[in-house]
Amino acid sequence: MRLRIISGALKGRFIKAPDSDVTRPMTDRVRETLFNILNNTIDFENIHALDLFSGSGAIGIECISRGAAFTCFIEKNAVVRKNLESNINSLDIKNRTSIFGMDVNRFLETTDKKFDLIVADPPFFDDSVHKGVKIVKDKKILNKHGIMVVERSVLTAKKDIEMFGIEPGKKIGDALLYFFPESNIDD
Repeated sequence: MRLRIISGALKGRFIKAPDSDVTRPMTDRVRETLFNILNNTIDFENIHALDLFSGSGAIGIECISRGAAFTCFIEKNAVVRKNLESNINSLDIKNRTSIFGMDVNRFLETTDKKFDLIVADPPFFDDSVHKGVKIVKDKKILNKHGIMVVERSVLTAKKDIEMFGIEPGKKIGDALLYFFPESNIDD
């Protein structure tokens, strides 16, 4: 499967989704809606982004295409990570990225970096993202005025609302987007 870069310097270029049953790429529709919301909220120019559960890297690459200075990708699956590296190399953006082959929560627990935008797109039924949101909040990994976005399924909404302590900010098909801190989003 090929995924299209929606906007920015790399607009119209394609990357490959990994041929793996452990990933579920964010659909173009959800990605486009997410970035439309973010465009009205943040200035991508020179931000530092964190793409958790990176998969193909479509989210972090979209950030770079829109002007992010740097994107950090976290993907623990070696086969999926190899595909991600290939996508980054094919777009000639390696100098604006770093890739960590480790568990998302382990990265969050050990990093001393701070980010302007964090996007987590875990497999829909992977509840480890609840702990990840808590780590981001507790360690203050978001810069002042930073935003974290988590994509989840309508099927996990009840548990997610309880764990996150907020309602989803946007519903697109069977996908829900949660925004942290909630007060930064005007939709």
